[in-house]
Amino acid sequence: MPARKRVLSGMRPTGRLHLGHLVGALENWIKLQDQYQCFFFVADWHALTTDYADTSQITDNTCQMVTDWLAAGLDPEKATFFVQSRVPEHAELSLLFSMITPLGWLERVPSYKEQREQIRDKDLGTHGFLGYPVLQAADILIYKAHFVPVGEDQVAHVELTREIARRFNSFYKASRGRRVFPEPEALLTPTPKLPGLDGRKMSKSYGNVLELADEPETIREKVSAMLTDPQRVRRTDPGRPEICPVFGYHRRYSTEAVIKQVDRDCRTAAIGCVDCKALMVEHLLPVLEPIRERRRQYEARPESVANILAEGSRKARGVARRTMNQVREAMQMVFDWEKRKRLRAKAERTP
Repeated sequence: MPARKRVLSGMRPTGRLHLGHLVGALENWIKLQDQYQCFFFVADWHALTTDYADTSQITDNTCQMVTDWLAAGLDPEKATFFVQSRVPEHAELSLLFSMITPLGWLERVPSYKEQREQIRDKDLGTHGFLGYPVLQAADILIYKAHFVPVGEDQVAHVELTREIARRFNSFYKASRGRRVFPEPEALLTPTPKLPGLDGRKMSKSYGNVLELADEPETIREKVSAMLTDPQRVRRTDPGRPEICPVFGYHRRYSTEAVIKQVDRDCRTAAIGCVDCKALMVEHLLPVLEPIRERRRQYEARPESVANILAEGSRKARGVARRTMNQVREAMQMVFDWEKRKRLRAKAERTP
């Protein structure tokens, strides 16, 4: 039976995850772990590219985030979970890639200019921030991943990884002239998005999130203040479901019958926003309850999360070491002095 193809993806350690993470990434990861050999990692070095000034929360954020991975349904028996910094070979390969990556390739990455313009309160004029796509390429290629699950806005990052792999392979060959690195493909996946409580993108920085660990009463309280159609000022005003954030949640979590009813009743003002929100919450809570229950089980045994990450990091490092052995051999940077001594002695004995 042929080995399953490999998938690589990761998240920066931001602490407890919210509903946007579940919809945008975790639900997809859960499907992938049954189809591919998956490596999911905590990108703690990537976190330093923008948050290098304060690293005090990285360890706790890592534990909280991975607890939510497990609570959501990711299975360490099916996928490998690891911490990026526990596999130092990532840094070694990133350094070697940086030697062959043209500066212009990095400056044209779309997110580089975007983040420089959007994040004004931090100094992003650092080598680490400019070069993070090189580290990202090392993350992917060191496991010889076949696929990287991304949305359309991230395809450029995978293409840069392919270019770096292509350039390395053109300079250096493995034994028998084989390529060291495969060129990974972007695994385009649907990225459904839920709006935040204020209608903007769901983000902790906006304070508009529903965390996976939130208790039912907390969720009800947050949803009660949720933004609705701004033109629906009075209870008797007809609404426009297509622009209402609450209706976006109905479309995802309510039954087809309820969706049709809310769509009709909102347009005719037969239902008010308060009742509409309460109805949505009653369909959302059963989805989150199993996640909260699994989270409570892992919180009762915090050492289990640490053990999962330790074992996963050990496994990941084994794969990374094998790749680096091939890289050093292809670059003719294997310094085996005993082997050299034997070859020299053999040459001296030869008449």
